[in-house]
Amino acid sequence: MKPKLNFAAMLICSMFLLAGAHAQPRQNIDKDQLPPDFVPSGKQMFTQYCAACHGPDAKGNGPARVALKVPAANLTTLAKRHGGTFPYDYVTKVLQFGPGFATHGSSDMPTWGPIFRYMDNYNNAAVQKRIKNLCDYLNSLQEK
Repeated sequence: MKPKLNFAAMLICSMFLLAGAHAQPRQNIDKDQLPPDFVPSGKQMFTQYCAACHGPDAKGNGPARVALKVPAANLTTLAKRHGGTFPYDYVTKVLQFGPGFATHGSSDMPTWGPIFRYMDNYNNAAVQKRIKNLCDYLNSLQEK
């Protein structure tokens, strides 16, 4: 059975992502200034891609939460919910392949693996670096 997509949630999340991308003045950056395999930091990517739903503090209180069928997870308690150790493998799989079934939440969360592959011109090393950077950043936010 194919899960129903919450179109309103996806639209609102997209609007927040687009608004965030234009919220600060942009400099004209010549793409030749950046190395071809440049990957942003985990914090930068979290702010751009995740904070609309998970909130700037990663506690699930983002501005798009009202449109979600299932509340966004508190990402600061991942280690606590996995026996005190940050679950790198689990988070990597969720980022690469999507949230899966109801164990993670709902189909509101985008599957970032294909999106990153497209953004990075199918450069697998860059995609893996993006996911690692996001995992490392989320690990740094874990409640002690």
